[in-house]
Amino acid sequence: MAARLARTVSSSLSSLVRRSTADDSSLSMMAVGHGGGSSLRRASSSSSCLSTPSSKSAKPEKKLGDRLSAVIDAVNDRKLPLELRGQRNSVRSETDIINVVEQRIWHSMEEGQFENLPGKGKPLNLSGNPHADPAEDTLYRILSKNGCAPEWVELNKEIRNKICGWRLALKNAWTENCNGGDNNSNWVQSSEALKLQLRDINNMVFRYNLIVPFGRQMFGLKWEKELDRVEE
Repeated sequence: MAARLARTVSSSLSSLVRRSTADDSSLSMMAVGHGGGSSLRRASSSSSCLSTPSSKSAKPEKKLGDRLSAVIDAVNDRKLPLELRGQRNSVRSETDIINVVEQRIWHSMEEGQFENLPGKGKPLNLSGNPHADPAEDTLYRILSKNGCAPEWVELNKEIRNKICGWRLALKNAWTENCNGGDNNSNWVQSSEALKLQLRDINNMVFRYNLIVPFGRQMFGLKWEKELDRVEE
């Protein structure tokens, strides 16, 4: 009887021990689970903290670029006439601006703003050039008063006279060659002399283009084109 009671007590004690260990293990697993979640939250929060400064630094740069582009657009818009401001993207070429200028001129003419201007009916005063350099303008006035012209003007006259004489000589030589039949010896000699004169003329043209004001340059002569011109 006593042995049976001892076995019963020992079995109940062992079951109590197993339950307590099971409860302890479940509690430890729950604690680990909660700890892992908090660590994950800490890791995510730390990563978000690390990524936050870069995003914050990118936003000011974007705002600064937008502000600069807005300033540039405003400056370019101020360059346009009043009629085209606010629609800068629709301006495709300088023709649009020229059309606006022409419209203003026509409106001014219709309103009579060009009537009764100072100096109306009088000859223009061309003694000075407001667009020329003051030093050059003074020099040109001195040359004009003394009956002289700038070097490039005199050189231009000389070149044109030489070109007229050279083309006349080429025409005469070509006519003699056409009337001479099969004898081309005179044409060969004449063509060689004319080519040398052509080279001298082109050298003068080159020198003229170096000293002439911009927009008044000349083209040199070409032997083939001059021959085609004579043949026509």
